[in-house]
Amino acid sequence: MTLDWWFAYLLTSVILSVSPGSGAINTMTTAISHGYRGAAASIAGLQTGLAIHIVLVGVGLGTLFSRSLLAFEILKWAGAAYLIWLGIQQWRAAGALDLNTLAHTQSRGRLFKRAVFVNLTNPKSIVFLAALFPQFIVPQQPQVMQYVVLGVTTVVVDIIVMIGYATLATRIAAWIKGPRQMKALNRVFGSLFMAIGALLATARSH
Repeated sequence: MTLDWWFAYLLTSVILSVSPGSGAINTMTTAISHGYRGAAASIAGLQTGLAIHIVLVGVGLGTLFSRSLLAFEILKWAGAAYLIWLGIQQWRAAGALDLNTLAHTQSRGRLFKRAVFVNLTNPKSIVFLAALFPQFIVPQQPQVMQYVVLGVTTVVVDIIVMIGYATLATRIAAWIKGPRQMKALNRVFGSLFMAIGALLATARSH
């Protein structure tokens, strides 16, 4: 893999990570509700889920999900249901906001697990990686190291982008003065979760 080839993949990864999706929405809602520490746990969870997808693609299961309609449908509906459930929970969340209290009372382990689930139950992620990676793999060179380079690049880029989303979210939180504004924001993010879940339910493997 040449430096130019890697740079092309880097640009592709940046565009994909910046595009708003379930991971970005999850990061922003967590940052607003639980502060930077909660957002850090959430971002770590997202990257764990992403890393698992990368490993699955590396061992060939990505191809299975891209070709097996049943496997894709099962994961698709599980992911859609989970995101819609998260949206309902966000919609029903209380309007009051106290970042210091939430940061101490909420389990970062639970935020981590939620984020892992958000990424793991997104079948388009693993299917897309399965379709994308081969485009940047040079068959004549050792493939394991190439997959490692692409995987590390994907995770690092996504971490940086998610930190950006978390920072933006905390800036928004600073302008929220009362429960009415927070309730409205919860409903906006809740609606976005449900919308992404609905879009995921209409996704096709081919």
